[in-house]
Amino acid sequence: MRLDRRKLRTLLPHAGAMCLLDEILEWDETRIVASSGSHRLPDNPLRRGGCLSAVCGIEYAAQAAAIHGSLLTGERDGEVKPGYLAAVREFTLAVDCLDEIESPLLVQTEIVHGNEIGLLYAFAMESSGSVLLSGRVSVFLPV
Repeated sequence: MRLDRRKLRTLLPHAGAMCLLDEILEWDETRIVASSGSHRLPDNPLRRGGCLSAVCGIEYAAQAAAIHGSLLTGERDGEVKPGYLAAVREFTLAVDCLDEIESPLLVQTEIVHGNEIGLLYAFAMESSGSVLLSGRVSVFLPV
């Protein structure tokens, strides 16, 4: 099921330009695929010194994971259950700056392990068939 930016904003605690993803292309119980063009915006809030560092791809992946978690648990009374990025592991970069990528970004995250207090997601960001970065993020879910 596809979800547009308007729906995404209801699934994230982020507001305005900090909502980095544009659309959810597909999702199921273990995985989500999102797209974004915000890396090309000159007012991207993560841009520094004229560059959107590829390290910022972690935030794109974390937002995809957060949306996935919200979709899995469902909204309760309009509130999204908070999750906190606890760790990043096995992080690899194939580029220095994301703003130099002309085509849309695809962000894929998949649950590797999870329980009621946390989730481990593997993630990859690609564009035009090339992997730009990948890794794993641990998300802590307060009880």
